[in-house]
Amino acid sequence: MTDQLSRVFAALADPTRRDMVARLTEGDHTVNDLAAPYDVSLQAVSKHLKVLEDAGLVTRTREAQRRPVHLEAEVFDLMTKWIERYRQQAEERFSRLDAVLAAMDEQDNPTTGIRTEGTAS
Repeated sequence: MTDQLSRVFAALADPTRRDMVARLTEGDHTVNDLAAPYDVSLQAVSKHLKVLEDAGLVTRTREAQRRPVHLEAEVFDLMTKWIERYRQQAEERFSRLDAVLAAMDEQDNPTTGIRTEGTAS
């Protein structure tokens, strides 16, 4: 995978990584903090973080003895733009379908919306 959007979606396909991202929305954490709720090794958590880091979702900095993991929230803008484009296209298709169905209903019921054929006047 070469494009960032594909890497981001692939990284977030894993529920553990999504949970880590959710926890990082609350603030920076160390690898040990992030590993605490999981029944996996620190090495496994580091591998998950490496995937998130390669996707551009997180960065690690150095603060004295700590290496906090920071969420790069601007990557979500890339995802949001992609999703919004297709959501908008789908809504436009549904609006056109609603217009066609309304026109068909109007043809069947031109004045009241109720068929009047066969009634005495």
